[in-house]
Amino acid sequence: MAAGKIRLGMVGGGRDAFIGAVHRIAARMDDHYELVAGALSSTEEKALASAADLGIDPKRAYGDYRQMAIREARLKDGIEAVAIVTPNHMHAPAAKEFLRRNIHVICDKPLTATLLEAKSLVRAAERSDALFVLTHNYTGYPMVRHAREVIANGDLGDLRVVQVEYAQDWLATPLENTGQKQAEWRTDPKRTGAGGATGDIGTHAYNLASFVTGLKLESLCADLDRFVEGRKVDDNAHVMLRFAGGAKGMLWCSQVALGNENSLTLRVYGTNGGLEWSQEEPNRLWYTPIGEPKRLITRNGAGSGSAAARLSRVPPGHPEGYLEGFANIYAEAAEAIRAKRDGRKISGDVVFPTVHDGLAGVVFVNACVKSSRSRGGWVNV
Repeated sequence: MAAGKIRLGMVGGGRDAFIGAVHRIAARMDDHYELVAGALSSTEEKALASAADLGIDPKRAYGDYRQMAIREARLKDGIEAVAIVTPNHMHAPAAKEFLRRNIHVICDKPLTATLLEAKSLVRAAERSDALFVLTHNYTGYPMVRHAREVIANGDLGDLRVVQVEYAQDWLATPLENTGQKQAEWRTDPKRTGAGGATGDIGTHAYNLASFVTGLKLESLCADLDRFVEGRKVDDNAHVMLRFAGGAKGMLWCSQVALGNENSLTLRVYGTNGGLEWSQEEPNRLWYTPIGEPKRLITRNGAGSGSAAARLSRVPPGHPEGYLEGFANIYAEAAEAIRAKRDGRKISGDVVFPTVHDGLAGVVFVNACVKSSRSRGGWVNV
C-alpha cells in the first residue's frame, strides 16, 4: 500500500488571485496533500515569482500548464493530482492536458465557459483513468450532508417545494471598470461564459439544491438582468424550476443585492416536513416535522447524523465554516485518490461533485440564457 501525502500541482492561483489561496488552505488543512509544482499564472514572470512565494522548487515552477503536465507525467515523483483555479475559459484546455496523462484533476467551478467545452471535457474525463473532482464546495458542509441524509431517508416525505438563493452585493457598481481583477474576468463573457451571476453563483445554488434533494431538473423559466449599465453579462436572475416527480422550485441569484455578502440559503418542503439552511450560519439546520415545533439541529450536536459526523473536526459549539467545508471536498478527493493509488474500491461514503455535476451546471446556465432571451419561455434541460 502506497503511503505519504498526495503530490499536488496547481494551475492558476498566483499573486493577486483569490480562490487559489483558498484551495491551498483547503488542501493543507487535513495534511493529505503537498504542493510540489505549479504553473501559477498565464504570465511566465508572475508564475515563477508566485511559485517562489510559495516555496515551490524552481525546477518545478512552470511558465505554462502544458509544459507542466508533460514534465510532471515523466517524473518518478511527479504530481498525482492538479488543482485548476484559473478563470473559467481555461478550465477545459488545462484539465485535458492532465487527464490525458492520468493525473487526477480538482477543478474550480463552473466546469467551463461554454457548453461545447463542457461536453468535450466530460468525454476527456470518461476516457481517462484519473478522477475529476469539481469544487462545488458548499456540498462539503456537514449540515448540508445531514440535510441530504434526512431527505434520502424519506423524512420529508414527497418533496413539493425547493427554494434556493445566493445573493451578493459586490458587483452593485461597475467594479470591472476600476481594474479590479476578479470583477474584470467575471464580467467578461469571453472568460466567464454566457452567464454572469448565473455562472458564478447561480451554479452553486443550483448544485446545492440538486445535491441535497436528489431531484432532477426537467425545465426552467428564467428572467436575467444586467442592472449595472454597460455590463456584458447578467448580474441578477430569477428562475422558476420544474423537477421530475412534480416538485417545483425557485432560484434567485444576484450580485447587486445591497446588504448581502454571501447569502446562500436553501429551503426544502415536503409532505411530512421541511428543512432550512443558511451558508452564513452553516453549523445550524432547522427541521420541522409536520404538526411539531421547529427543531434546531447543530453540527455534531444531538440529532445530527453520521453523514455530518464524518466531515466534522471539532465538538459542537466550536464553529466550522467556509474553509473547513472547502477542505472537506479536498479530503473526500484524497480518500478517492488514495483508493485509486492502492487499487482499492472507493468507499460509498465518499462523495464529491464530478464532471457530470459540472456539465449539469453549464446546461443550467445555457438554459437560463436561452429562456431569458425568449422573454421567459420554458426551456427543457
